[in-house]
Amino acid sequence: MTIPQTKNNGNGTLVVIAIGGNSLIRDGEHMDVLDQYRAAGQTSQHIAPIVNKGYRVVVTHGNGPQVGFVLLRSELAKGVLHQVPLANCVADTQGSIGMQIAQSLQNAFLQQGQRQEVVAIVTQVVVDPDDPSFSNPTKPIGPFMSEAEARQHEKDDGWAIAEDAGRGWRRLVPSPKPLQIVELESIRKLLDSGTLVVAAGGGGIPVVYKPDGSLRPRPAVIDKDASSCLLACELGASVLIISTDVNKVALNFGTPEQQDIDRMTAAECRQYLDEGHFAVGSMRPKIESALTFLEKGGREVIITQPHHLEGALHGIYGTHIVP
Repeated sequence: MTIPQTKNNGNGTLVVIAIGGNSLIRDGEHMDVLDQYRAAGQTSQHIAPIVNKGYRVVVTHGNGPQVGFVLLRSELAKGVLHQVPLANCVADTQGSIGMQIAQSLQNAFLQQGQRQEVVAIVTQVVVDPDDPSFSNPTKPIGPFMSEAEARQHEKDDGWAIAEDAGRGWRRLVPSPKPLQIVELESIRKLLDSGTLVVAAGGGGIPVVYKPDGSLRPRPAVIDKDASSCLLACELGASVLIISTDVNKVALNFGTPEQQDIDRMTAAECRQYLDEGHFAVGSMRPKIESALTFLEKGGREVIITQPHHLEGALHGIYGTHIVP
């Protein structure tokens, strides 16, 4: 049986869809690999229709919880096997989550009787070796813990820890600013050929240039939304969609005065950011990336849940941020 190619011919409007690592985990009872695979499959069902409408798509994804799982396994096995460096944990999760998303997307198209090339690229991202985050870790990774559990890790393992937006305590690691996507031209060529690309997973593998021009990994986790913004800007994307675990951005989040936002300008968004409405470990990096994308020529940023992706792109769901 011949399966027809989808409408994605490499000439449509470019959309970058950033899937949060936590949105691949529904709750504390559904955290294993099979559950994450199912979540990736559900999200893919909402991405495929976007491609079918002629959009070119790049998918990025988070990996905060998953990197935490790999590090925990490494810690538990340290008496038997060598420990896994943080940069390798990022590469491991890029490969595993990228495979899940790519395969789920291919299956979603197949269910519609269509064929779409999907490629997941293990992506390196250049950072500054003197980035201040290396001496001041701020990026939360791994599962949520009680304060007592977090304090014990702080005491026993030397972890930097912090409370994360009212949802629990998490480990903190360095999160340097992304400067350059190493595989950018390969991604661009794949897009031009009509391929749906999964890239910059978990913010990318942090690397630095040595004086001789060679690359070396650094122990850090780059913010997924910052790398997604960089990739979207470098590729000239029109729309950046940040898929997360809330329907809309809100003011006074989690309080009786919570106010969901349907639409705001970059100026309004900047005002709310300056007023402290967006938590550092949660919505703030998404908002900062949204503003950067718009300042560098992006047309629109949409923030919403995975199952609202298609409707959000057509103005029905989510928070829409415009210049």
